[in-house]
Amino acid sequence: MPPSIALRMNHALPAEHRERLLRVGREVGFPQGSRLFEEGGHANRFWIIRGGTAALDIHVPGRRPPVVETLGVGDLLGWSWLYEPFVWQLGAGAVTPLQAYEFDAVAVRLMCLDDPGFGRVVEHWVGRVLAHRLNAARARLVDLYGIYDTRDER
Repeated sequence: MPPSIALRMNHALPAEHRERLLRVGREVGFPQGSRLFEEGGHANRFWIIRGGTAALDIHVPGRRPPVVETLGVGDLLGWSWLYEPFVWQLGAGAVTPLQAYEFDAVAVRLMCLDDPGFGRVVEHWVGRVLAHRLNAARARLVDLYGIYDTRDER
């Protein structure tokens, strides 16, 4: 595992759980401009980025999907795989050529069920990522579309 990924994941997962998770991942690559998933699609896998960048975007009717966050080396790409109904809440595309570890969602959910300690750690990690992503999406949408004060000015 490249040192930059190890450093990012050290803050997220204890070594024993990180190594266990990485043992079930496989290395994949995506060309620049490819879509990894679309909002509303079935979330059946997730990735940890090894190289390159990916952009998360959100569907806005009548507009081009705005980018809400850009992810890089060591970042978790995809969290919807862990929570029912297992549907992507955002879309994602490769901004640059992307290399990642890919994980089968069902296999990792079964690992979490088989080992409750591992499951708690993974759920806590993904939950922290989810909270960060929701805040990032909210902040980005406020930046893009603005929230205006409707109070009377006197």
